[in-house]
Amino acid sequence: MSEHFADAFGAVYFITLGCAKNEVDTDRMRSLLLAAGYEEALDVDEADLAIVNTCSFLASATEESIEATLALAEDAADGVRGLPIVMCGCVPSRYGAELPAELPEVAAFVRTDEEDGIVGVVDGLLGVSRTAPAHAPDVKRTVEGSVAFVKISDGCDRFCSFCAIPYIRGRYRSRPWTEIRDEVVDLVAEGVRELVLIGQDTGIWGRDLDGTGEGPRDLAGLLRAVAEAVRPHKVWVRVLYLQPEGMTDDLIAAIRDTPEVLPYIDIPVQHCSSRVLAAMNRSGSERELEELFDRLRREIPGMVIRTTYLVGFPGETDGEHEAMLAFMDRIGFDYTSVFSFSPEEGTRAVRLDGQIDDETKRERTQAAVDLAEALGFAATAARVGQTAEVIVDGIEETDEGYELIGHAWFQAPDSDGAVHLDAEEAAVGDVLTVEFTDSFCYELVGRVVKE
Repeated sequence: MSEHFADAFGAVYFITLGCAKNEVDTDRMRSLLLAAGYEEALDVDEADLAIVNTCSFLASATEESIEATLALAEDAADGVRGLPIVMCGCVPSRYGAELPAELPEVAAFVRTDEEDGIVGVVDGLLGVSRTAPAHAPDVKRTVEGSVAFVKISDGCDRFCSFCAIPYIRGRYRSRPWTEIRDEVVDLVAEGVRELVLIGQDTGIWGRDLDGTGEGPRDLAGLLRAVAEAVRPHKVWVRVLYLQPEGMTDDLIAAIRDTPEVLPYIDIPVQHCSSRVLAAMNRSGSERELEELFDRLRREIPGMVIRTTYLVGFPGETDGEHEAMLAFMDRIGFDYTSVFSFSPEEGTRAVRLDGQIDDETKRERTQAAVDLAEALGFAATAARVGQTAEVIVDGIEETDEGYELIGHAWFQAPDSDGAVHLDAEEAAVGDVLTVEFTDSFCYELVGRVVKE
């Protein structure tokens, strides 16, 4: 046991890879371990055990997860330490049966649906025995900062032909309202200033619940209920990962008419061609998507829209790619994430005819990125001269001293750039009124407007 944590059962070092959903899962495991008498090690040299929470959304993410795990094992070996490593999350969920033979450096593998049992796994590896349960099921999260991501669901029922998520995280499961309510109330009481509601498909929240008991029945109702629960704290509420079909009349009204809910929507279109969308096992058409985005901007003042475009899907023609670029330009998305098609093991798209060569995919991806950046940089530059509230997320050292780093309502945390301010007497979580004076790429520079 590390001498720095002599009063604890041991010290655990965490590495998290992938999306915000993994960050939430890591925080849940951290909370369980802290409640069970462990400490968090902020440096691997002080750790008695390491947990790597992995991503396997793409082959490249799987490779990164394995490389990070092997690098950790190599560092421990160089220091002549028998540091137990636990690999958690998506890689074990996707490749669990193969991993023990392939990665003997790893002491234990924990799937996403096994992570609530992390205390027992760590106890076993560190030789800790207990006479009573290690933790309560309602353990609170340990988030420290201005923003907290809150999972409202897990899994996915869509089975898009290019995506492995349903095979990694299972079928769609809405999280009960009472659990969500209790978590968000705890988080804002601890000083969180923005709640970001996430899931694989947030728009269908509630469809799988039995309809009994208290609370809302769909996402529109959930947004209103969360807003009411946190209203005394003046907290922002943002929802991500909506699918086009989830944008009901009531949901649009909830976003428009609930002050705490930000007029920011993340809708991954993936493509605008109805033929390509059908091959992806998705629905919709260019006309339907254009009508949706026109309606959102018409009915919700100041609406900011983020989307995702998948380039080079099998069979995508030059004309369909050019049509998608024209669609992106016509809609004028504020933020666009561009991915090149990756033939993921176990998905149907791997077996489709018309696989596109890597050079063509690179050329199309670059064209899409260039357009996405032109649109996004212009949308950011258009903010110069405006004034808005900014949440302070951190303080960074610069060559000239220090600056505050924050984000405005139109910037999703960890996704859309940041606001840079001269150092002021401010703390993480403070909300400042800022005038934007300059921009570079997706970043904004501002000055604090004194009251």
